[in-house]
Amino acid sequence: MSPAGLSALARLRRRGFAAPAPASPAGGAEFDAEFDEARAELVLSRLQLLITRKLDGLLQGDYLGLLPGPGTEAGESREYRAGDDVRRMDWPVTARTQTPHVRRTVADRELETWLAVDLSASLDFGTAQCLKRDLAIAAAAAIAHLTVRGGNRIGAVVGTGDSRVRMPARPGRKEANGLLRQIARTPSKAGRDDLGGLVDLLNRPPRRRGMAVVISDFLAPVESWARPLRKLAVRHDVLAVEIVDPRELDLPDVGVIAFVEPETGQMHEVQTADPRLRERYAAAAAAQRSTIAGAIRGAGAAHLRLRTDSDWLLDIVRFVAAQRHARTRGTTR
Repeated sequence: MSPAGLSALARLRRRGFAAPAPASPAGGAEFDAEFDEARAELVLSRLQLLITRKLDGLLQGDYLGLLPGPGTEAGESREYRAGDDVRRMDWPVTARTQTPHVRRTVADRELETWLAVDLSASLDFGTAQCLKRDLAIAAAAAIAHLTVRGGNRIGAVVGTGDSRVRMPARPGRKEANGLLRQIARTPSKAGRDDLGGLVDLLNRPPRRRGMAVVISDFLAPVESWARPLRKLAVRHDVLAVEIVDPRELDLPDVGVIAFVEPETGQMHEVQTADPRLRERYAAAAAAQRSTIAGAIRGAGAAHLRLRTDSDWLLDIVRFVAAQRHARTRGTTR
C-alpha cells in the first residue's frame, strides 16, 4: 500500500472538500474556496501520478477489439489459404471469382467504459489505512487510467444514498480527470442506496458493447443487484470491484464497542471479548462474502477485491496480469 496516495486522499476528504469556514466580508470566503480547490487539484494530481508510475503501459496493446480475438468489423476479402477458418468464407466474392475467398475482420479499437460508483454512507467507513470511499475513488482513477487512451470514452453514474448522478462519457485524458474530480467531490448522503438501481442505470439507454465497472462494497441484499448485474453482462464486459475493510471480516477483542449503522443511524453495543460472538461474526462475514462472490461469478463478471489494509495497486496489477494470461489461454475469466 502506498500511504502517499490514499492518505492524501483521506486528508482531502476531511479538509479539501469541506465547506469553508465563515470569513470576513473582505473576501475571505472566496479565498478559502480557491484554496480548497487548489488543494483538491493537488491531491488528485498526486494520486494520478502514483497510478501512472505503477500502471503505465500495463495494458498497451492488450486488446484487438472489444472481445478477445481478431475483431468483428468486416474488412476486405482475400484468397483462401490452407489453415484459414472456413466460417469466414466470403461466399459472394467466391461465387463471382470462382476462387475461394475469406473475409478479413478489422478490430474495433475504440472502447467505451462506464463506471457505476457506489458512494453511499456504508463506504464512509474504514479502520485501516483509508476509508472505503477513498479506495473506491482510487479504484475509479486506476480504471480510468487503464482504459482512456486512443479515443476511448469513459463515463460514470454515482450513487449517494437515495440520489444518483450521471456523468456523460467523453474521450480524452483531460475529460477523464475532470470526471474523477467530479466523482471525488460528490458528497455522501444519509439513507440506504439501491445498488441494483444504480447498476440498472448502465443498462438504460442501450449502448454499444463496451466495458462496465461496478465499484461498491456490495453490502446491499444480493437479490437486489444480482439480476441487473447479469443483465449488464449479457452485452458488456463487466468488472465488479469489491471494497472491503478488515473489520467487516472479523472483530478484535477490545471489549464493548458501540457500532452505528451509517445508512440508518441505528446503534448497537457489542461485547467483543466474547470468543463465541467473534467466531459467529467471522463465520457470518465469510458466508456473506462467499455469497457476494458467487453472485458476481454467476453473473459472468470479473471480480476484483480491494482491501483498505493491503496494497491496492499491487492487487490491480496482479488482477490485470491474470486476466491477460486467461485471455492468452483462451479462457474468459
